[in-house]
Amino acid sequence: MKLEWKRDQTQKIVSRQKNKRSKSFLRPEFVGLMLMGFWTLCGAIATLWNGSQVQLIERQTQRFFIELRGQVPPPNDIVILAIDDESLTASERYRNPPDPKKQAVVELLEPPFPWKRSAYAEVIERLMSAGAKSVSFDLLFDLPSGYGTEDDQRFKKALSNYSDRILLAASYYDGIDPQGIITHELYKPHQDVTPTSISLGLVNFLPPEVDGRVYSLGSEYIEQVLGPLGLEEIPSFAQATLQVAQVNHPPPKGSGIFFYGTPNHHQNIFKKIPFWQVLASDWWDVHLRERTFKDKIVLIGATANQQEIGDFVATPIDLQMAGVELHAHAIATLMEGRSIREAIPNIYLRSLFVFVIIGSAAACLYKLPKITVAILFWGLGMAVVWIGISFLGFSSGRFILPVAVPAIAITLNSLSYFTTLFISDQIEKQRFRSTLERYVAAPVVQEILKQPDDYQELLKGRKLKAAILFSDIRGFTTLSSQLEPEPLVEQLNIYLNAMVEVILDAGGTVDKFIGDAVMAEFGSPVSEGEKTDAMNSIRAALEMRKALHKLREQWYQEGRVPLFNGIGINYGELIAGDIGSLRRREYAVIGDAVNVASRVEGLTKTFGIDILITDSLYEIVKEEVEVIYVGEQEVRGRSGAVRLYSLIGLKGESQDFYQQVQDDLQRYLNK
Repeated sequence: MKLEWKRDQTQKIVSRQKNKRSKSFLRPEFVGLMLMGFWTLCGAIATLWNGSQVQLIERQTQRFFIELRGQVPPPNDIVILAIDDESLTASERYRNPPDPKKQAVVELLEPPFPWKRSAYAEVIERLMSAGAKSVSFDLLFDLPSGYGTEDDQRFKKALSNYSDRILLAASYYDGIDPQGIITHELYKPHQDVTPTSISLGLVNFLPPEVDGRVYSLGSEYIEQVLGPLGLEEIPSFAQATLQVAQVNHPPPKGSGIFFYGTPNHHQNIFKKIPFWQVLASDWWDVHLRERTFKDKIVLIGATANQQEIGDFVATPIDLQMAGVELHAHAIATLMEGRSIREAIPNIYLRSLFVFVIIGSAAACLYKLPKITVAILFWGLGMAVVWIGISFLGFSSGRFILPVAVPAIAITLNSLSYFTTLFISDQIEKQRFRSTLERYVAAPVVQEILKQPDDYQELLKGRKLKAAILFSDIRGFTTLSSQLEPEPLVEQLNIYLNAMVEVILDAGGTVDKFIGDAVMAEFGSPVSEGEKTDAMNSIRAALEMRKALHKLREQWYQEGRVPLFNGIGINYGELIAGDIGSLRRREYAVIGDAVNVASRVEGLTKTFGIDILITDSLYEIVKEEVEVIYVGEQEVRGRSGAVRLYSLIGLKGESQDFYQQVQDDLQRYLNK
């Protein structure tokens, strides 16, 4: 169905209310703008504050990015020789029955842990003979061996033989002295173990962040903790490992570790060999043939789950990552130059950057057409786009942009603006509906509200065809001088209410009231086709005749003055649009067809007839109605005469009622 929009007389009220609201700081657009400004400022302040909640959501976003990025193959230069659960039970497992090939396992890995240091000496000898590039121990030998001096001496000799390719661990432990002051005590390998030329690497990382996970390289602990306190600085375990392995690497651009796995795929990222296999001759022969350790950086550390030796750290990809695996990720990060960096390290510039990002998104939202759903989807889309840009920066450029705070603020901006526009739209629709339903049939109102966008086009003005009906009370001026105001207004309202109900039921639109006169159109705002619109106007006029006759009978019984009216109907082309001054406007219909309808209604007095229709209307409905040709009549303001017809009724209906009404009218006019 083609919609031809039409606004009733109440448009001037709605327009006036809109004009008032446009001058108010509480208009929806301004409220939405203020809310967007509020969230933009909140985002910038939150970034500047950088509180625990902000850090938490940003780190959660980083973990999401790691999962989204997927697993990345690490360098194959790194092998972990794992002190795992198998190795801790290997001695007992191979003791009975005896296996000559596992004899070294039985002897050197005899529980309890820590094992004899001769086991490490033997492993060093074998690894070096197999062509290992270096061996780094993520184990702290800060005490003499529990198996005697001879055990330490054998270990020390092995270290001395390959001191330039071996790294031992050192660690700072935090404590509190009797005065309550935090202390940092350095634990190094015991002097009975350590050759003077042996290299040391610090295994410490910064304390876990707000989410309880470690993200930063060990060098950050040295820079942020040891440096300011003036404590002895030892290279980080990762840096020292690459030094003894004689592996050159680019200076890190950032301080973050690049984790090669993901939260769902974090097992066996690096190649792991159980410690006991190096001591078992049959397994060792396999590793020699496969060149497992040839030119490899070998890391020795605990991965077993046993509490007494457990060394686990929470990381973005694993809540229980063995410390030696964390070192492997750090070493690989430095080797490949994959360190993660803050895109904007300066917190003030970062806050300003966030303000610009959120503010720009808010400005885009404000400039968009005020379509509520579009605002919401555009806002969510911009948040997703920013997340996508940040992800690309993280995965390809390995830099961290502020993600969560801008995305949340942009989303809140769109939700706030959407909500204000939605509420305003609902209020406006309800106001428009309640006003319109007083003048337009309910089904027509539904059609209007289904396609509100066409209303803006309607305001610009358009041509359309419709049936225009004018109705006026006979002798109302004289009557108003005879009756008191209160009963007069009461009777007039009863009359107008009855006429309006008839018009609405017939699918018409009440355009305006001009004193006691009523103007209505059929075919606007929704046209049902020329024939249907024309017949609707005919049916409305006939039903108005019946309704007024019924009211007269009631008024006769009540002793009131009876009322008669005249109705003129014309069909033709008219112009509809938003017409008026800047201060007061209303949607109106103008044109020759409107003027003719008004003049024809006036001619009902001249001819003493209650309903007159023009030839333009009659030509459309002549197959459906009974009329009496009245004649041609000149209409003021129009060249040429208009052929007029007195409407009797629909074809096939009795003419008795028509005659009765005309007789009543004549008696009234002859008084």
